[in-house]
Amino acid sequence: MTVRTVRDKALCQVVRAGRLLVFRHVDHPSEEVGLRVPGCGVRPGESPREVAPREAREETGPAGLRVVRAPGTAEYDLAPCRFELQRRHFFLSAVEAPVPRRWFSAEDDDGAGEPVRFECFRIPPESAHVLRSGQGALLGRTYG
Repeated sequence: MTVRTVRDKALCQVVRAGRLLVFRHVDHPSEEVGLRVPGCGVRPGESPREVAPREAREETGPAGLRVVRAPGTAEYDLAPCRFELQRRHFFLSAVEAPVPRRWFSAEDDDGAGEPVRFECFRIPPESAHVLRSGQGALLGRTYG
């Protein structure tokens, strides 16, 4: 019997001027990595609410991010790729400063000591069904 790991993950849905911030990894084929919202694993002693905007700043760059509300959590099963169940905590955030429609950003360290480059852009929330992050029903509640 394979033991499934349960991990908490914080995801930040950043909205500015009616558009959802998403990004993709520049150095990987888009078919492989898809579009994503900023997020990361929650380490022991951290709160998902503090992790979400911090990670959004690190991955995409805008300053002045603040959590507006927490629409909920959902479990996302990564099997068969990994025997991991993620408990995803979603946070709707706003960014105060103007943000362009498209830009590039970089994170100095992806956790494995390698820099990562991102292409960031904003899409209408109704197009968010393209995301592969297990948040479909929550997106409807967030923007509806």
